[in-house]
Amino acid sequence: VMGRTDPEAERHRQHSTILVPRDTPRIKLVRALRVFDSYHSPGGEAEFLFQDVRVPVSNMIKGEGCGFEIAQGRLGPGRFQYAMTLVGAAQRCLELMCARAEERIAFGEKLSKKTSVQHEIARCRCEIEQCRLLVLQAAETMDKGGLKAAMPYISMVKIVGPQMAQNVADRAMQVFGGMGVCQDTMIPDVFTHARFCRIADGPDEVHMSQLGKLTIRSLTGA
Repeated sequence: VMGRTDPEAERHRQHSTILVPRDTPRIKLVRALRVFDSYHSPGGEAEFLFQDVRVPVSNMIKGEGCGFEIAQGRLGPGRFQYAMTLVGAAQRCLELMCARAEERIAFGEKLSKKTSVQHEIARCRCEIEQCRLLVLQAAETMDKGGLKAAMPYISMVKIVGPQMAQNVADRAMQVFGGMGVCQDTMIPDVFTHARFCRIADGPDEVHMSQLGKLTIRSLTGA
């Protein structure tokens, strides 16, 4: 559990992270939460109610006021991992889209022969490759300069990756038709996961504001 333990401390030292065993008395599972009407693995997020719950001081991780530091240590690489997995998921959607376009006949010819479908496939490939290269740049910067040096790139991939995968999955759905929105392919799962990722670990707007500030600072010295 992460919570505010010292409201008077410096902004980034107000929160602490505490281990609370699930069987601790007076913890109540209120409900399981579904995302787009499905449960996230392994069992979904949940809403808990804590009523006068007590644990030993030794359950505090790292020390009082380290909650923000701990969270950021996970969130930075986590945002990066979102982008990596979404590149792979989008690539698979594109492969399925191309295969479907080759096999589906509409109005006397394959969908792959239709200019509009070719254009959508081209857009998908461009966006996937752009995001892939951005992820590689972010990875190289993190390897060479650490998390702090990679912060602008982490914001970039967190903004670009989910939107790219959502766009690719949406176009793939359109080529598949009804089959593209049911459980017969992975495409709906990619679409909903990508949409969820635009909120998870900080919404797009937060990352764009952060990236804007970092960019102004780096280009003007302000």
